This record gives sequence, structure tokens and C-alpha cells, in this order.
Amino acid sequence: MRADIRMAFVWMAVFYVAMAYLESAVVVYLRALYYPEGFDFPLVPMDRSLVGTEVWREVATIVMLLAPAALITRSALERFAWFCFGFGVWDIFYYLWLKVLLDWPASLMSRLLFLVPVPWVGPVWAPCSISLGLIAFAFVVFRGRSRDPRFRLDLWSWVLLISGAVLMIISFTIDPLLRSYGLEALSSAGSASDHALVNGRSYIPEHFPWPWFVAGCLAASSALVRCWRRA
Repeated sequence: MRADIRMAFVWMAVFYVAMAYLESAVVVYLRALYYPEGFDFPLVPMDRSLVGTEVWREVATIVMLLAPAALITRSALERFAWFCFGFGVWDIFYYLWLKVLLDWPASLMSRLLFLVPVPWVGPVWAPCSISLGLIAFAFVVFRGRSRDPRFRLDLWSWVLLISGAVLMIISFTIDPLLRSYGLEALSSAGSASDHALVNGRSYIPEHFPWPWFVAGCLAASSALVRCWRRA
């Protein structure tokens, strides 16, 4: 890997680690307001205006993950790889900073909540494993591009990646959407995320639908292996 790419990895990592600290600091404030005894389900009802602010904060986070990738290269594939690298570093350090600041998560089985575009619920180990895969994917892409600037992902690699992503997203969202908030939350005046945080006392997650997640991991891992061989 070229020296300039290695230096870019260093500075991008520094940026995303710092960004993860800012994100975790917001969680510290929210927990002090709503969960002084520690976060757990069922959810504490929140003011609707604060729910909207929190949802848009998560949208802004995605934009911040995308922007450096758009600035550093003109290649669509490399931008995607940088986004994957940034998301992976940010996500892992987000939980590390929360552990430092709040001593949470208590374990890799602790449950988490994300709100965009619908509520996501799952154990901490699941997004962390995805983040490791995203970082590995970024390194494979840049390895291939450094050896051959014409390196591309073939059609089957994209099919496996997209299929794996869809299956893993389903694993996080199917339980809160179908079992608790219900499909009526999606068709009501407010969003499913609003319904989750304003009227979330009815929902306590029980089992993570790991077959969906494992299927998604297998598909994405197959794509990663194909990319590595081509690189």
C-alpha cells in the first residue's frame, strides 16, 4: 500500500475516533437526563421535540461519515471504501468511549438502540462484528486499487454485499417493527422512531433473530473473499 494512502488511513482514523467521542458524549448527557440508573428497556418516554432532535442527530452522523470520503477521492468505489472504513472505526470507538465514560456496555450482549429510519435493536457484538468486516472490506479495496487502478468489484460481489446488508438490517429491525411498535407505527402520523421513544414502554426485546444476521454475515463474507481473491 502506498505511503500516501497509509497516511490518509491514519488521519481518517484520528478523525473518526474523535467523532466517536463526540457521539458518545451526547449519549452521556441523554443518559443523565433519562436513564440516571443506567440504560435498559423498556424505554423512558421522551419529549417529541427531543426525539426529533435525536433522529436528525443520527442523520447528521451519517452525513459526517460520508463527507470526508467525498473530499478525499473522485472514485465512487474508493469513496464507498472510505465510508466503510470510517463507519467501522467510528462505530467500534463509539462503544469503547461509552465504556470509558459510562462503563457501558456491561457486556457484548448489552442491547442497543438506533433510530434511523426505523428503530434498530440488537446486542453490541452484532454491529461491532459488522464494523470489523467494513474495515476489512476497505483494506481489500485499497489493496486492489493500489495494485491495479482499474480494480472493480464484479457483479456477484455486489449482489452478495447488498443481500448480506439487507439481511443484517432485517435482523436489527424486524423485532421492534413487528412485535412491539407494529406496522401501524409506520402508517401513523408520526414516524416509527417517534413512536419508539415517545411511547416505548410497551417494548422489551427478548431474542435477537440471529439466523437473519448469520445469513447476512455469510453473504457479506463471501463477497469479501471474492474481492480479496480479485485484489
